[in-house]
Amino acid sequence: MRKLSLILVLALLLPAFGASIASAQSYREFSGKIDKINKKKMIVDNRMGDKVTFERLKSTEVSGQEKAKWKDLKKNDWVTVSWKMMDKPRKAYKVDVLPPKEEAGDDL
Repeated sequence: MRKLSLILVLALLLPAFGASIASAQSYREFSGKIDKINKKKMIVDNRMGDKVTFERLKSTEVSGQEKAKWKDLKKNDWVTVSWKMMDKPRKAYKVDVLPPKEEAGDDL
């Protein structure tokens, strides 16, 4: 009877545990303006006080606004970076270049 109870408990808990691992593997997104960039990493500023550093991978994908490679990215480009929460330091798996945005106060 104990063995059967243990098997039932494990059968109920394993799918929930597997789902939590899968969700930790899913991508997060961070959008903002490139503050600094070099061959190995970039800092993205979301203009709300958050500056986040992302490391380049050999497999980092870049797309959008006629940019296809890391070397095409420049300071002040607006981007959305896909990364995984579990990565320490953060790694850029995909960089989508966004159309330029106007900053508040630019119309003076």
